[in-house]
This record gives sequence, C-alpha cells and structure tokens, in this order.
Amino acid sequence: MHHRRLRYAVTSVLLVLAFVLSPLAVVATWAHSQVSDTDRYVQTVAPLAKDPSVQKTVSDRLTTRVVDNVDVNGITDALSNALAKANAPPLIVDKSHLLAGPLKNAITSAVHDVVNKVVTSDEFAQLWDGANRRAHAAVVKTLTGEGNSAVQAKGDAVVLDLGTVVDKVKQKLVDEGYQRAANIPDVDKSITLFRTDKLDKAQDAMRLLDITGTWLPVTVVVIAAVAVWAAPSHRIGLMSAATGIGVMMLLLLAGLAVMRRIYLDSVPPDALPPDAAASIYDTFVRFLRDGTRTVLVVAVITALAGCLYGPGRGARFVRSASSRSTGATGRAMARSGLRTGSTGRWLESHRPWTTGIVITAAALVLFFWNHPTVAGVALVLGITVLVLLILAVLAAASTPTTRKQTPS
Repeated sequence: MHHRRLRYAVTSVLLVLAFVLSPLAVVATWAHSQVSDTDRYVQTVAPLAKDPSVQKTVSDRLTTRVVDNVDVNGITDALSNALAKANAPPLIVDKSHLLAGPLKNAITSAVHDVVNKVVTSDEFAQLWDGANRRAHAAVVKTLTGEGNSAVQAKGDAVVLDLGTVVDKVKQKLVDEGYQRAANIPDVDKSITLFRTDKLDKAQDAMRLLDITGTWLPVTVVVIAAVAVWAAPSHRIGLMSAATGIGVMMLLLLAGLAVMRRIYLDSVPPDALPPDAAASIYDTFVRFLRDGTRTVLVVAVITALAGCLYGPGRGARFVRSASSRSTGATGRAMARSGLRTGSTGRWLESHRPWTTGIVITAAALVLFFWNHPTVAGVALVLGITVLVLLILAVLAAASTPTTRKQTPS
C-alpha cells in the first residue's frame, strides 16, 4: 500500500510538471522556428504582402510620404509669378493660391494610383519575400539584440524598413511620366509593426524561449512518459496526461485570444490601423495557433485511444465489432484461397506486440515530423488504423474455419 501511494505521488507531481511546461514547450518551439529557420519566417510573413488591409496601409503611408515632399505651395507661387509676368488680371493672380488644395488632391490621387499598382502587384509580393529573406537576421536582432537588418527594435517599437519598396515606387512614378519624382528626397521608409513598453522584457523572455526551444518539448514528452510508466495504471496515467495537456492547449488558445485584444488596444491608430494590426498579429501567430491545435488533437486522440482499451461497455463494443469485422474478412479471404498460413498465425499470436510497434511508429513519426499540422495528424491516424486493420485481417486469414459435420 505504501509503494502504491508513493507511485501515485510521483505520478501526480510529474503530471503537474508536464501540464505546466506543455504550453511553454509549444511557444518555445514556435519562437525557435521563427528565429532559426529562414524559410519558416518568410512563410510566416509572406501572406502580409497579399493582405488587403496591409496593402491599403502601405499604399496610404507611402502616398502621404511622397506627397508631403512635393512643394505644392511652391508650385502655386510659381504659377502666380508666371501669371503676374504675363500681365494676367490681378484677380486671377490673387486667386491662384486657391489652386493649392485641388492641386494637392490631384497629385495625391495620381500618386496613390501608381503606388497602389506597385503594392498590389505580384512584383511587390516578390520584393516583400526577398526583403524578408534577406532581412531574416532582423528577427534575431529584435528578439536577441544581435545583428543588423531591416526589422529593428527602436525604443518601445518594432519597425520594418521598406526602403526597397519606396525606391521602387519612386522609379514607377518616373516611368509613369512624373520626372520630378526622381528628385524627391529620401523619406521615412519605416513602418511600425509593434509598439509596447514591455519590449525589453519580451526580448528577455524570447531569448529564454529560444534557448529552450529545442529541449523543452523533449523534456515534456519524457516527463509525461515517466509519469505514465510510474502510474499504478498505465492506461489511466496515459489518459490523465493526454487530458491535462489538452486542457493546457485550450488555455493557450484562450491566452492567444486575450493577447490579441491586448495588442490591438496597445497599438495607436495613427501608428497602425486596427484592421492592419489585426492582420499582422494573426499572421505572425498563425503557426503558433496551428501547432497548439495540433497538440490538442493529438491529446484528444490519445485520450480516446486510452478509453477504447478500457473495460467500459462502449469500449468493449467497439473492440468486439472491430474484431468480428476483421475476423469475418480474414476468414472470407482464407476460404477463397488467400491464406496467410504461418505468417498469419504468427501475427495472431503476437498481436499485442505488432499493435504496440505500429502505434509507437506512428507516435515517433509525429514526434520527429517538422511542424506537423492537424491534417498531418489525421493522415498518420488514418494510416495507423488502416495498418492495424490489415494486420488483423491477415492474422484471421491464416486458416479457414472448419464447420462441424452433423450426423445424417
């Protein structure tokens, strides 16, 4: 009895530790992939180039910055001087400055059309991907403070330098006939992505997550496995571990939703429109959400598998129905001449071992799969179930059933 209580205590402590560390492991894995994997980072930010709200924000900001560098008042002053030299009526000369507003609106409309064509083109998406690929060291700088690149931490903000895009817009304006656009001085080419007064603390936290990104997931799996092994009932221990980790994944998804609201409230509208800020947040964390959902689905499947191996009436019915179906199929194969002989008899006598090997192989595939998705989990589950059914059919097809002869 004392030994059993000790096992319960050890199992409980290990399970609680695994529950607490599981969401940190998911976040650490996501953060590590964003920092160390250039392709993953580019894949993360690529949709922003096609997002309508982000395109509108970039177009409006670039248009404003270009038009602000056009001296509209200077143009109207030059027009007034030209009219005065041409002996135009004084009323016309005096009223010429009223053209400044319509002229600025016309310039703004023309420039916005050109900028919008650039920003919504496939070429912009390619420029965006190329700039982010070349600037991947920016993530390292933002999260660890090392390196130099286009994305930088400035004070309490994280900004993206769009210098390449601005230069492309200026060249496009020249190509459209606005020759003076070539004389536009350099403008502010940065766009604020994030603004927070906790950036320093966030950087420290992300550095820690980056360091633990490789080993923390492994540690959680090992702790959970030891907890299941130490539990007096391995099946109950497995179901408890899966249920607890599943609950923690639900809490993590809820936490991401809360953080989204906090982030949107912290971004001033003049720094970034709410719809664009929402798109940026959702794009940056979408792989974290996907990873959390994947772990949640795996946990649910594991808990259900533990239930199916239990003594409950529903579990017994499912096992019995499956056994009857595979047995009937195997015997039908044997009667038609497709007998598996000694191989089938070996599969039948070693069914627990073959089942364990197949399930372990499926678990290892998911564990070593780089960034598995819910669809990937469903595919592995489907293949696993199919393999187990085939092995059961082959085991039942070793010999046909013989019917008892009734006396005449």
